[in-house]
Amino acid sequence: MMIESIELKNYRNYDELHMDFSQGTNILYGDNAQGKTNVLEAIYVCATTKSHRGSKDKEIIQFDRDESHIKLNIRKRDVPYRIDMHLKKNKAKGVAVNGVPIKKASELFGIVNVVFFSPEDLNLIKNGPAERRRFVDLELCQLNKLYVHSLVQYNRIVTQRNKLLKDLAFRPEYEETLDVWDMQLVQYGKEVISCRKEFVDQLKETIEAIHWKISGEKESLTIFYEPDVESDDFEEALKRSRQQDLRQKTTLTGPHRDDLSFLVNGIDIRRFGSQGQQRTAALSLKLAEIELVKKKVNDYPILLLDDVLSELDSSRQNQLLAGIDHVQTIITCTGLEDFVSNRFPIDKIFRVMSGTVNSEN
Repeated sequence: MMIESIELKNYRNYDELHMDFSQGTNILYGDNAQGKTNVLEAIYVCATTKSHRGSKDKEIIQFDRDESHIKLNIRKRDVPYRIDMHLKKNKAKGVAVNGVPIKKASELFGIVNVVFFSPEDLNLIKNGPAERRRFVDLELCQLNKLYVHSLVQYNRIVTQRNKLLKDLAFRPEYEETLDVWDMQLVQYGKEVISCRKEFVDQLKETIEAIHWKISGEKESLTIFYEPDVESDDFEEALKRSRQQDLRQKTTLTGPHRDDLSFLVNGIDIRRFGSQGQQRTAALSLKLAEIELVKKKVNDYPILLLDDVLSELDSSRQNQLLAGIDHVQTIITCTGLEDFVSNRFPIDKIFRVMSGTVNSEN
């Protein structure tokens, strides 16, 4: 799997842009705030329909324009694909694959698999549960279309149920309709729990060996899925928490409160780990993510590294660079020193300056 080229029009600080990529390592370097991350974001949008920053479409489109366009050309097992993304300020985005419009985002997932690694991901272990749930959701949505449907439906029902819990203060007669929402919540919630459990179990097998190697065979890392409620107990747990839900006017039970735990030599590093341990675990998590995608789709994903090297010490830089030499990688950085010092092979270099990108080889 590789990205051959990308075209942008009216996208953030780019009026127009065309880039052709190498199958190996591609470096985008330049000063901060020049638009390097915007290129990675556009690739991520084409893979998932969403910005990794959580930005809305209208925030991506240039200020004085109504529309923005992305065209991504990829090759997957020697078969070419073209993804056209048409972003609009006041309407839903339009997406086409090989010129054929698609109706659902799930039809796009899996055509191109990407792993995005940014400095913020280094804090994945020490941040709150929402960050870890987001990590699981973003990857699972690329790998499992059933999960996409179940997660969307579950989140919709939680939102509707919470609205009803607030409205009951004015319309108490609607309380009997909670049973209908609860039935649907359990149905889709069980599917979410099942998919997450399977995903973490598979990730666990891969990450242990990777972390053992990265830590110099000094640390044993184990990850666990911590469901807020077990699948078989969800219905009863929801009934038990109803009165508390009514008092607090929100849904207090379900997979929207799940978490992951990370144990190094038996110690929970979310709370008791050093920053170095937390960052090493985050690095292991990303490398394991690459290997898991390979196992699931029988092809390596594309790796997007957004200025991560500057946040890692030399040892972790070496571990990361050594672990991605077989993956098409697009890296942003402010300079080339990290790669020169590590003697890392570079296949293509781009200089980014104020919304323009020039190839230097």
